[in-house]
Amino acid sequence: MGAAPAAQGRPRDPEVDRRIARAALDVFGDAGWAGFAMETVARRAGVGKASLYLRWSSKEALLTHALTTGLVRVSDVDTGTLHGDLVELAKQIIELYLGPSSRAAMRLSFEASTIPGVAEQYQAMRTAQIGAARSIVRRGIARDELPAAASVTLLLETLMGGAMMHALNTPPGKRGDTARHARRLVDFLLAAVSDGPGRPG
Repeated sequence: MGAAPAAQGRPRDPEVDRRIARAALDVFGDAGWAGFAMETVARRAGVGKASLYLRWSSKEALLTHALTTGLVRVSDVDTGTLHGDLVELAKQIIELYLGPSSRAAMRLSFEASTIPGVAEQYQAMRTAQIGAARSIVRRGIARDELPAAASVTLLLETLMGGAMMHALNTPPGKRGDTARHARRLVDFLLAAVSDGPGRPG
C-alpha cells in the first residue's frame, strides 16, 4: 500500500502577506539593505520568523515581493491629451515619493544595484516605467501637441525630477493637493517647451 498523501497546509492569509510586505518596506526604508533582516521584519509585522520562511526562502525574495506589490507603479495612461497624460504621470511620481513607501522608494533608487536578486527586478521596473513615460510624450508629438524636435529625454527628466523634488522638499503641512501641483508643474513645463526647446537659458 502506498504512503498516504501529505496533508495540505492551511491556505495563506492575504492579509498576513500584506502586513509582512508593509513591514518589509518600512524596515528597508528605515535601515536600508544593511539593516534588513527577516527577524526584524517578522517582529514589525507581528508574526513568527517561521511564517516568513514558509513564504519566502530568503530576505532577497521577501524584499523583491514587497517592492513589486507595495510600491506605487509609474505606468502609461492615455487621457486623450498630452497635458492630461503628463498630469497623471506627475501625480503618480508625487504619490510614490509622498506615500507610505516613500522612504523605501528612495532607498531603492540608491541601493538597488547592490542587492543580489533585487537589482534585476528593479531594472525591469525602471525600464517599464521609462517606456510608459516615453510613450506618453511620443503620442503628444504624433498628435502635434509637441514640436517634433522636442527632446523626450529632457522633458521627462524635468517633469519627473520636478515631481520628485516637490515630494521630497515640501513640508508636510504645505504639500496641498497633489493633482493641483501636478497641473502647475505640467503647465510650466509645456509653456517652456512651446517657447522653443533647446534655446539657451
